[in-house]
Amino acid sequence: MSELFQRDPDAVNVPPFETEDLRRNLTVFLDTPFEDPSGAKPLVGNYRWGVYAFFDYDGEPIYVGQTNERLRTRIRRHLTNQRTDAVAMSVLDPFEVFEIEVWPLPQFEASNRSDLAARQHLDALERIITERAVERSQFKAILNEKDPPPGALAVDIPPSYRGRIVSERVYELRAHPDFRIARRALILARLAQVISERKVQGGLRRVLLTQAKRLQWLSARRYEALGGAASVAVEAEGEDV
Repeated sequence: MSELFQRDPDAVNVPPFETEDLRRNLTVFLDTPFEDPSGAKPLVGNYRWGVYAFFDYDGEPIYVGQTNERLRTRIRRHLTNQRTDAVAMSVLDPFEVFEIEVWPLPQFEASNRSDLAARQHLDALERIITERAVERSQFKAILNEKDPPPGALAVDIPPSYRGRIVSERVYELRAHPDFRIARRALILARLAQVISERKVQGGLRRVLLTQAKRLQWLSARRYEALGGAASVAVEAEGEDV
């Protein structure tokens, strides 16, 4: 018997396995060296300015965001401590995030948050990454409650880094379609409850609609994969129902 099971369960003072696994793999991702145009190789999470995107287990883009307080700080806030509105309102489910892609902006490392040129560039990059994510999504939508800031500035997409934050062991647990259906339905129900209990803007209802479409698509795929209509039993004549 392992040491864990020999201890008093109520005295265990470590996070659950999946929580600890996420933190560990997220740290590996954020501590990956990233070679920028200057030839420097800072850790990818240490860039102050940049855009990030989350992808689910099907490679589907689900959320895009920006930061000027370090990619490490902003991404961790989303995925490990639930201090963002997106997680608190059940817009984003950290359990759905399989991969992250980040687009650092090293040219603005010395810029402060009030730098107008840096902010406009960041907004423009978020717009183009969001547009690309929506275009590549089979639902033509992602789970952002708000659209990116408007503007006319056009920018080039800089080099990015993409990697998974899920270990093989967690993948085996979460990748099963029935688990994903159950989890997605749970988040959908939580979001619907949030909407029912307060006055909300249209963006949150758009997220609800998108999540419903994602749940329907995953459920339909699972149903068809297991035989579809041919898998449904036929009631015997005279059988009580």
